Amino acid sequence: MLWQLALRNIWRNRRRTLLTLSAMVVSSALLILCLGIFSGMLKDMLASATEQYFGHLVISAQGYQDDRDMFANFSADEQLSQLLRQPQIQGFSPRLRSFGLLSHRQQSLPVELLGVLPQQEQTVTRLQEHLTAGAYLAPDDADGALLGAGLARRLEVAPGDMLVFVTQAADGSIGNELLQVRGVFSTGDQGHDNSLALVPLRWLQQLLVLPDTLHEISLRIANPLQAAQLAAGLRGQLSAGIEILDWGEMLPEMREVVASYDVSRMIIVVILYIATGLGILNTFFMSVLERTREFGVLMAIGMRPGQVRLMVLLETLSMGVLALICGVALGVLLSLYMAQVGIDLSGSLTPITYAGGTILPRLHAVLEPANILIPAVTLLLVCLLAGFLPANRAARMQPVVAIREE
Repeated sequence: MLWQLALRNIWRNRRRTLLTLSAMVVSSALLILCLGIFSGMLKDMLASATEQYFGHLVISAQGYQDDRDMFANFSADEQLSQLLRQPQIQGFSPRLRSFGLLSHRQQSLPVELLGVLPQQEQTVTRLQEHLTAGAYLAPDDADGALLGAGLARRLEVAPGDMLVFVTQAADGSIGNELLQVRGVFSTGDQGHDNSLALVPLRWLQQLLVLPDTLHEISLRIANPLQAAQLAAGLRGQLSAGIEILDWGEMLPEMREVVASYDVSRMIIVVILYIATGLGILNTFFMSVLERTREFGVLMAIGMRPGQVRLMVLLETLSMGVLALICGVALGVLLSLYMAQVGIDLSGSLTPITYAGGTILPRLHAVLEPANILIPAVTLLLVCLLAGFLPANRAARMQPVVAIREE
């Protein structure tokens, strides 16, 4: 009976109910969309930092990541090879790194050369998806180079042009060798676009006189947020003098951004739902005041105060569930649209590099269970909290006084 009364009562004033429901539906839908876009920006930043250069995990000689010492290298043994075959690891790429001068005609610029095995590098990073000219390095490429867009522009080169790279080799000699531009990539990260070039691993090992040696092995895993736990489990299996770092240790500022995401999400939820809760509170206070005589009659014929309180709470809960269904449906539809289509802002905005990652000039949403569950559960709690004060006031009425109310 209480459910029937509650459902009847919420539609007694249809206009007010519809206005309140509209506010609840719009707030929950926009909140789901907002959190989805926020997750999309966070995912883009993390992907730009880990899937374009670092990887999710990096195995290297002890201390190499601190100063990039050319002599802090190692060779992959059978124990390390077995370690890389674990099911959590989706891909790995052995690398050798060098710093020197890259020249074309009269132009010379300092660069970072990253020697890679092209097929394996594509299982870790996504530079092949950011090509603006030419092609990615072929598996059997002997002297090709893949340049960042800013570097190619400053050197005034295009695919097919020849370059000269000069650096110091491990034996003290001056390494001097030719490269041919195969392609150009643009990630939006100015640091890498202006100074990074990918070259074949064997070519760089020969130039640096470091045969069969590596500076690091970059790893890709399914869930980047579990990189720290996986790294902790692998450390005890590595040989002496070898360390493994997760992306959070290499990019501490990015780790802080990810850690603050949950707090930021809850702040947005609280701010938006405070306004929604005040609207619900106003609606049900008005409803209780209009039905004062009705509550008096109900209590006079035997309805207990607890039942009156429960009836008003059921009214708020009914509105909350109805708004929840409509709001979640609308929010998911908007998020799916933003996930598939998005909004391109590249005409008016440029990429922003922050904390080692790049915020791209486009808005798109990522559907995550938490971005739906948090607004949904919070909306129901807000409805019940906002309805408690009017419900408590109705339950404390004196039947005789309430019946005489005009």
